[in-house]
Amino acid sequence: MERVARRGGWPLLLGAMILIAWALLAFGGSTFAPPPFCGALAWSTVPPSVLLDLALLLNSPGQLALGWALMVVAMMLPLAIAPIWHVRERSFAGRRGRSTALFVAGFIAAWLAAGFILLSLALLARWALPMPLPGLGLAIAVVLLWQVSPAKQWCLNRCHQRPQLEAFGFAADIDAFRFGARNGAVCVGACWALMLLMLLRGQGQLPVMVAITLFGLAESLEDPAALTWRWRGGAKALRIIAAWWPAGSVHRPPVRYFVPLTKPRI
Repeated sequence: MERVARRGGWPLLLGAMILIAWALLAFGGSTFAPPPFCGALAWSTVPPSVLLDLALLLNSPGQLALGWALMVVAMMLPLAIAPIWHVRERSFAGRRGRSTALFVAGFIAAWLAAGFILLSLALLARWALPMPLPGLGLAIAVVLLWQVSPAKQWCLNRCHQRPQLEAFGFAADIDAFRFGARNGAVCVGACWALMLLMLLRGQGQLPVMVAITLFGLAESLEDPAALTWRWRGGAKALRIIAAWWPAGSVHRPPVRYFVPLTKPRI
């Protein structure tokens, strides 16, 4: 029973972390609030350095880091379930919890580093395009261009890589953390445009966050593919949903059974 509990405890722990992060985001409001100017055109008249100071007055660096970490745990950690399973399967029973924690730490560290860049880009974009609609339109165009690019497919392919991991000592710890940081970095490469769009959305981010998370989960089910210009979406996820869809929900013509009136001749 103890071994079963040990093997089954980590999904519950990760699930609890993800649910708590979603709850804090849902009831804690937006994690990025721009400086409140009276008019949208006033953004362009303020130097970027002053704008950054005003943003930090409303959101301290600690608050920004905590809010971004919550978003990473809620939105991106579900995408790392398969790599975490790989780490645990390649670790001895006594090291599985430690290796899992080191992988998660490396994964979140990669996203924290990316968060500083994405938050700065969002602030700069709001300064360069003070009106919200042009900024959102440009962000959507960037998302669509990145979605069909071979570079995004390269990142998605790297998300499926499962390297060999050391089993003993400090080398095992380094490999687990390095694998987490590397997987987090390619996850950043795959999702950065969507996350930037979410930051530019401003207020009411939660529905966008849910949509991005579901889309990322659907993309994670896709197999590695060639580096070509094409649309990438959740085609495999839709096929899985269609295969598991209850048969009774689809209208089918009734089956008629014909019973012979006479016994067949032998």
